[in-house]
Amino acid sequence: MSQRETILRPRQVRGANSAALLELLQRHERLSRADLARYSGLSEGTVSRIVTELIGRKLVMEDGAENSTGGRPATCLRLEQNRFAVGVDVHSWETQFGIGTMRGRIVETLSLRTPRDPEAAIDMIAGQFTAWERQYGRNQLEGIGVSIRGIVNSRTGVVELGADPGWVDVHLKDLLEARLQAPVYVENNVRAATLAEYNYGNPGVRDSRCLLVVVVDEGVGIGIVLDGRIYPGPRMAAGEFGQMVIMASDSPERYDRPGCLERLASNVALCDRYAELANSKSFAGSGNVTARVRMICHRAMNGETAAQTAIQETCKYLGIGVSNVVWGLDADTVIIHSVITEAWPLVAPVILDQFPEASQTVTRQSLVLRPSLFGRDASLVGVATLPFHRMFTEHAPERKVAADAT
Repeated sequence: MSQRETILRPRQVRGANSAALLELLQRHERLSRADLARYSGLSEGTVSRIVTELIGRKLVMEDGAENSTGGRPATCLRLEQNRFAVGVDVHSWETQFGIGTMRGRIVETLSLRTPRDPEAAIDMIAGQFTAWERQYGRNQLEGIGVSIRGIVNSRTGVVELGADPGWVDVHLKDLLEARLQAPVYVENNVRAATLAEYNYGNPGVRDSRCLLVVVVDEGVGIGIVLDGRIYPGPRMAAGEFGQMVIMASDSPERYDRPGCLERLASNVALCDRYAELANSKSFAGSGNVTARVRMICHRAMNGETAAQTAIQETCKYLGIGVSNVVWGLDADTVIIHSVITEAWPLVAPVILDQFPEASQTVTRQSLVLRPSLFGRDASLVGVATLPFHRMFTEHAPERKVAADAT
């Protein structure tokens, strides 16, 4: 990078410092002005001026006084609680809607059946946003974020290749902005879940140098965070984990090959495997696989052999795939985001068993494997906070506080 590219103009410095303070409040929830100065390295005068501006923009609010050990107690600050955004998580079977705060809290949700036609799905999304706009008020809604499976260009808002027929070259951002006259952000569902895990999940996750968020639903995908930044790939296709072939076959297919992870470890694969083991045709095929996987997990935890075997076989393949990526990227934290984690005592040992013993490699010694804290809502949290995301990252390419400026 050239020297010209590393220098920030005064306005950019102020923007970077504002973003840094907002990010601190995002992480710590309540801080005083002195706390912000101490954590950021900025002078108290600079912090005070920035905070005054952020309060005026209704991004930050004062929230009582902190406990004092002597002297005048400091006033605490927190992110504004009455700024909301709409999140929409589109799946093949259903679309989940939510109202999110700047802190990543979902305050209201709604689920509707996903129409097969993209145009009808866009009508549905626009209709629900309009309904909530009337309820909350236009000035209270920052915008709308939409996540969807497939190759999604988050810069242009185009669904280049969706997971379902019809979702090809759909200019979702432009179409919705023309309808709603509001900011629209579009993201791949796995990257949206990864944003939620990194920004609002377990605090220790932010210490990871290489974080992998493995999302298992109708397909299998992976979100990659390297040194605090999501890696989308040059064509927005990084993490198409489900196409990894882990079992050789004679099939001439080169996409969705019989031995790829998506055919072996997705929710659909688990349901089909259980249907065969339990001789229950009602569990096979497409449709609302989430509900069926939840039932399989419940039966497995209650001791049913067929359910336990189906989960263990599925997780063996999943573990092999995860192990390959951990070896390749030297990942230190892996988060599994799937309904299958409802049987975590059965899931975790099988995945970890696909790695070498801790005594054999330093990679295994330091690896953290954990389930998502968000249940099914990680992607929804991620997109419901996308309209706020630019506020925390403005002019801050390395997520570091810029030089002090007045």
